[in-house]
Amino acid sequence: MKTIKVREFTEFPGPRFKKLGPFSGEEFRETILEPAIKESGTNIQIDLDGTFGYGSSFLEEAFGGLVRKQVINEAQARELCNHIVSEEDPSLAEEIKSYLLDATKGAGSATQ
Repeated sequence: MKTIKVREFTEFPGPRFKKLGPFSGEEFRETILEPAIKESGTNIQIDLDGTFGYGSSFLEEAFGGLVRKQVINEAQARELCNHIVSEEDPSLAEEIKSYLLDATKGAGSATQ
C-alpha cells in the first residue's frame, strides 16, 4: 500500500482553491491524490500528521473534490475512508469521511 504524507506536500495546508493561495486543497488533489489514485486505486494510505493544522476548506476540496470531479465513485470513497490516518488528531479522519460521503450524496454515483 502506497502512503501519502501530506507534510511532504506542505507543512502549512492552504485554502480551498489554487487562485486563493499556495498549497491549496485543489492543488493537493490534482498533483498528489489524483495521480496516486490513478496509479494505485484507493489502495493508498493518507497520513495527515506533521502539519500545522487543516482548514475545513482544504480538506473538503481535496477529498470531496475527488468525488465531484469523478476521480472516484461511491464505493471507492467508502474504501478510501478506511485509509486516512492521523495519530495527532484522529478526528480528522472522521471529518474527511463526512466530506467524502457528503460528496457522494451530491454527485450520485460518480464513475471513474
